[in-house]
Amino acid sequence: MSALAVTLANLGDEVTGADRTLGTKTIRELESLGIQCYPDDGTGVDGTVDEVIVSTAIEETNPGLEAAKAFGIPVTHRAQALARALGGRKLVAVAGTCGKSTVTAMLGHILAACGFDPLCVNGARVVDWHGAVRFGRGEYAVAEVDESDKSLVAFHPYAAIITNASADHYPKDEMDRVFDAFIAEVKGPVIDGRLPDSSGLALPECAMPGEHNRANALLALRMALALGCDEDAARRALAAFGGVERRMQRYGENVYDDYAHNPEKLRAMWKALSSLNPGRGVCAVWRPHGYGPLRKMMPDLVDMFNEVVRECDKLLLLPVYDAGGTADRTINSRDLADGLKAGLALCVDSLDAAYEWMNARRGNFAAFAVCGARDPELPSLAARLAGVRS
Repeated sequence: MSALAVTLANLGDEVTGADRTLGTKTIRELESLGIQCYPDDGTGVDGTVDEVIVSTAIEETNPGLEAAKAFGIPVTHRAQALARALGGRKLVAVAGTCGKSTVTAMLGHILAACGFDPLCVNGARVVDWHGAVRFGRGEYAVAEVDESDKSLVAFHPYAAIITNASADHYPKDEMDRVFDAFIAEVKGPVIDGRLPDSSGLALPECAMPGEHNRANALLALRMALALGCDEDAARRALAAFGGVERRMQRYGENVYDDYAHNPEKLRAMWKALSSLNPGRGVCAVWRPHGYGPLRKMMPDLVDMFNEVVRECDKLLLLPVYDAGGTADRTINSRDLADGLKAGLALCVDSLDAAYEWMNARRGNFAAFAVCGARDPELPSLAARLAGVRS
């Protein structure tokens, strides 16, 4: 939503917003761009507002949504608003269960380095862009589109990348059907990461650690070449790519911050850190990003953690991130810990408790990781562990 707000403001719209949590880094940045932010109590919605844009997460009882209905203000879904904003460009849409933000950033970086000057709208902040949006005046736009609520169908892109598909928000077969229907209408190049790679291209260089990021880089490279980029220039661009915030983002010497929140992302992160530190311990703290997702993913999370966490490693589990609303709170991280091998995981009650435990055992582990989605304070824990400013 913040990336959409920045995009619309840059295109000349007067934008305001509402959030349950004010004063965060993201909110301060929006306000610095002239985007006024209100508490999520409906006070920001009055008769002067022309349109209210919502995400799928907004409940029908949300005060702002109720105010919009009372004033007769049109309500538009986030995906429809973004699709409309990008309507004048050749859109390259990046979809998939995992890796969307990284591939979107890599492709945008390559196109920019090759002179295409794309407009890019990402779901994560990109180091070189100092935000989630890259403004460009070229004919192409690159955007991450979301499968979690199937809102990707609002987009009708010129070209598309599917990074992969796995059971996350939906069973895998259902997710595959959604992606198949999405790319069926695409007239330009389609790079489908679910299929074996027949390009014959060598894996590019990539500054981001992990085999999964080399695979992401290859997807971005294949699309860049399909759009007309020079291969040597594209490979040089990838080698110089500065990375994506909260995607194996390194703090200091041995602390990493990662958005990993489902079994596939967590497995890839843990394997990448293990390969960087063979035979040496990794300690990671994870906060589940919601009660519903934790309940849905529980069997796969148990299998995954039991598989990847070695005897020399340690997993710290924070309580589920609670964003309010009407969630069923009858499950929590301790239920996950109970299903794991003895001694593999430890539940901690707060970020402070996680810091104290990890800081006291610096000599026991070669690398530390902070992972999870939604909680805006997770990066500050990584910075604190590394002794740097966030």
